[in-house]
Amino acid sequence: MARVRSRGIDSHGVPSMNRQRTQVCATAHGAVAVMIALAGMLAPAPGRADNSEPQAATPGRFGIGTVATAADISARNIDIMPDGEGLPRGSGSVARGRAVYEQACIQCHGAGGQGGSVAALAGGESVDPAVMAANRSISHTVGNYWPFATTLFDYTRRAMPQDQPGSLADDEVYAVTAYMLYLNGLVDADAKLDAASLPQVRMPAQGFFRPDARSASAAP
Repeated sequence: MARVRSRGIDSHGVPSMNRQRTQVCATAHGAVAVMIALAGMLAPAPGRADNSEPQAATPGRFGIGTVATAADISARNIDIMPDGEGLPRGSGSVARGRAVYEQACIQCHGAGGQGGSVAALAGGESVDPAVMAANRSISHTVGNYWPFATTLFDYTRRAMPQDQPGSLADDEVYAVTAYMLYLNGLVDADAKLDAASLPQVRMPAQGFFRPDARSASAAP
C-alpha cells in the first residue's frame, strides 16, 4: 500500500512544506541581492583600472627653488677636457706641490705617493690596462694608468682631499698635480705647470685608451 506523505496547513492556509520552500527561496534571493550590491560598491569606476582616488594633473611648475644664474652654472661647470679645455688660470710648481701634498694628501696616500690607507699614486708597471684588469696585483697608479694629465687635475680639484673635496685653490691643484707627475717621473723637479703646459704632458698609458667615436646623441 502506497504511503501518502501528509503535509500540514499553517495558519495562513499555506501547506507547511510549501511555506518552507518559500522561505528558503526568499533567503537565497536576499543573499544574491546583497552580493550584487557589494559587487557594485567594489567595482571600479568607468575609465579607471582600480578604485584608487583619481590623480591630479602634474603642475608645470612646483613653485620651489630659484632660477640658476650664470654664476651658479659657472661654479659647477668645472669639467676639464683631455686637450685642456676648461683649465682655469693659475699655476703651480713641484716644490709647492710637495708642501700641499704633505698637508692634504699624505694622510691617505702615504709618503712619496707610495700608498697608505688608500692606493698608491706613484710607481707601478707600465702595462696594457687589459693586463692590469686581469692581474689585480699590479698597482693602478698615476704613472701607469691615467691617460691624461688634465684628468688628474680635474679629479683632484673636484674630489680631493677626501675629507674636504673642492677645498684646494686652483694654484694648489696645479702644484699638487705637478708633484704627483714628478713622483712618477713625468716632469722635472723644477717644473711649473699651468693651463698651457699641463696638456702637453704625455702620459704613458694614453696609447692604451681609445676615444669614443660615437656622437653625443648615439651614446647611452
